Amino acid sequence: MKNFQRKIEDFVCENCEKAVKGDGYTNHCPVCLYSKHVDINPGDRGADCVGLMEPVSCEAKKDSYVITHVCEVCKHKKRNKTIPQDNFEKILELSNF
Repeated sequence: MKNFQRKIEDFVCENCEKAVKGDGYTNHCPVCLYSKHVDINPGDRGADCVGLMEPVSCEAKKDSYVITHVCEVCKHKKRNKTIPQDNFEKILELSNF
């Protein structure tokens, strides 16, 4: 089985209620940076948990940033790259700069 399965899905953020247009790589809300625990491997929608994943930290990696999310239900941790559309103020709040 492939580790990544592209899923183009629009969604409404369950944390801030922002409508988000997915592009097949979208894995978090660009406004509040929250995610949802739906995958075991990216795009497979195989997780039974479906809890909200809180953005708890962000670190710089070369020329981008990586957000660490923690599931509010099962405490699963996942790291996700940011995108240019992400709320940079929120990224800075999560960073230790």
